[in-house]
Amino acid sequence: MSERGRTTSPSALARAVPAQASESPVGQTRVLIVEDEPALLRALRIDLRARGYEVHTAARGQEALDQAARWPPDAVLLDLGLPDRDGTEVIRELRTWSNVPVIVLSGRSAAQDKIVALDAGADDYVTKPFAMDELLARLRAALRREDAVRPATAVTIGRTQVNLAAHTVVRHPDADAGADGDGQDELVHLTPTEWRLLEILLRSPGQLVPSSRLLAQVWGPGFEHNAHYLRFHMARLRRKLEEDPPRPRHLLTEPGMGYRYQP
Repeated sequence: MSERGRTTSPSALARAVPAQASESPVGQTRVLIVEDEPALLRALRIDLRARGYEVHTAARGQEALDQAARWPPDAVLLDLGLPDRDGTEVIRELRTWSNVPVIVLSGRSAAQDKIVALDAGADDYVTKPFAMDELLARLRAALRREDAVRPATAVTIGRTQVNLAAHTVVRHPDADAGADGDGQDELVHLTPTEWRLLEILLRSPGQLVPSSRLLAQVWGPGFEHNAHYLRFHMARLRRKLEEDPPRPRHLLTEPGMGYRYQP
């Protein structure tokens, strides 16, 4: 059987062969698959990994939310009929702190089911059974749309340049220091927690990021009320990155709401 004709039959997917040479690899693009049917979950995992995707899986809604918070994916493939909660509830909760593309995979074909899922925040809706080629094409399209709105990997904050891809922070010498300065670039060290906070803010330039979203994505569900964590680590980030930490120009606090990166 040709690859174009394959559908989501678990047995067919389990026998899937690696992608054709014309299909370029996708590096470390991370996909979270949320599906409670073991055979289909395993088959999708095998097929996507064969194409170079880094794959994590979940069989329940709460497990999916925990995974998304601790291991932020680049895309989510989500079944609606989960054992602990409906998939639309998962989408709504996910949308309170993440803009990750969500593609629904569901046996529900009624127009109203699609409308409800899309209104909840899904980016696309694929009805089971589906051709694997169609799912891959929709996944690539969702990732392209996400890349189109994603900011540059290199961001300048005052005299400091942050490279998200290389995970480096370099502070350039002060031009006004004259002969008193050593004229050398300085490598700034950030802790993993500081990196995660900074990355979330830099990927939403000019936008308010709620404190609850930052806490959930960095520390996980259940930490939404630990605002003192944010105050401590944001103060450290300002001391490392801002020219005048007590009066920041880029890493701003919105009292009672959250934080904002202002380019």
